[in-house]
Amino acid sequence: MSVKTYITPSLSYVPLAETIEVIAKRENLYIGIPKEDYFDENRIVLTPESVAVLVNNGHKVVIEHNAGIGSFFYDHDYSTVGAIITYEKKEVYQAHIIVKSAPILEQEIEWMQPNQVVFSPIHVPILQANLIEQLMQKRIIAIAFESIKDDSGTYPIVRAMSEIAGSSSILTAARYLSNIESNGKGILLGGISGVPPANIVILGAGVVAEFAARTAMGLGASVKIFDNSVYRLMRIQNNIGHRCFTSVIEPILLSKELKQADVVIGALKPKNGITPMVVSEEMVSQMKQGSVIVDVSIDHGGCFETSQITSHEHPVYVKHDVIHYCVPNIASGVARTASRAISNVMMPILMQCADWGGVEALIQSKTGIRSGVYLFKGCITNAPIAKRFNFKYTDLDLLLASQS
Repeated sequence: MSVKTYITPSLSYVPLAETIEVIAKRENLYIGIPKEDYFDENRIVLTPESVAVLVNNGHKVVIEHNAGIGSFFYDHDYSTVGAIITYEKKEVYQAHIIVKSAPILEQEIEWMQPNQVVFSPIHVPILQANLIEQLMQKRIIAIAFESIKDDSGTYPIVRAMSEIAGSSSILTAARYLSNIESNGKGILLGGISGVPPANIVILGAGVVAEFAARTAMGLGASVKIFDNSVYRLMRIQNNIGHRCFTSVIEPILLSKELKQADVVIGALKPKNGITPMVVSEEMVSQMKQGSVIVDVSIDHGGCFETSQITSHEHPVYVKHDVIHYCVPNIASGVARTASRAISNVMMPILMQCADWGGVEALIQSKTGIRSGVYLFKGCITNAPIAKRFNFKYTDLDLLLASQS
């Protein structure tokens, strides 16, 4: 550190420390992408185009055989751009950085290396204490990619998946209203000249609801939106650029509208990790025969008392003569689009990791990345997870400060 001086108004000399910027040394990354064995997961985190960018910048990418087949990305698509294809899952987990489109499974931990970095989603309702303990023992740095923030303070992956879920929910409802699927009533969402459109009720006024409303209105359906936040109702009106029926959730009015609805979309935001249940079984029993419920909020418990988790293989069931669609991972039903959306976020993050000198250096420098870290070298850095399992919580900023 050099010292220079400046002259004060009193003409005395005062030493001033001069700081010198330290340029981070670029690091070549070793990235592994395993094939997902998780429930209904068809997405892959990096598309061939993104892998090509990483490989062309000197990084090594190893991908398990058929990892992208659910999104119709094939092994030759990846090998052509320079990725290494392996038939051994264990070989994938030799990489320094693992990127996954599904939560970490307990059987995968045995292949993980000490101090390894894992980017993946985290599904809190099915998270188990023993899995957290095993990851802590291996000092894994675990980053939930849905909790990563961009420079504007938003969650880019959550937003992308919410947009997909909102649009898909209306298209799914249209399919089950038709005679083609599950003996639907044969209703066209938008109606035609002389025939009224379908009535759609949307519970919630967030991103999912916004894109559900956009899609429904684009098809010509009649839309009514319920939410307990007047601010969110005003915002969705402004965002969709169209005046439509909006209301706070008042049980008597909601029950009345449900009786007239052909489709009900559940898109309420969770509170403390659980979606508020606002539609009772009695309300569902009074709905029209053959109407359709799409509970997008089923990931966090659902907002209908009659909701039960279904799968892409068996997506619907009928209760009180109402068709229920309660698939948790809706975005996986359009896996190619969803994979591109995730890849658009993850590839630049990985490139930043290299430019900043590694994942730990990026975590130090970017608060948006820090927001996704829930495990850091044997410590739980996510307060809700620590509280849920009665583990010790450690502030990530303090950990990083102690290492610098």
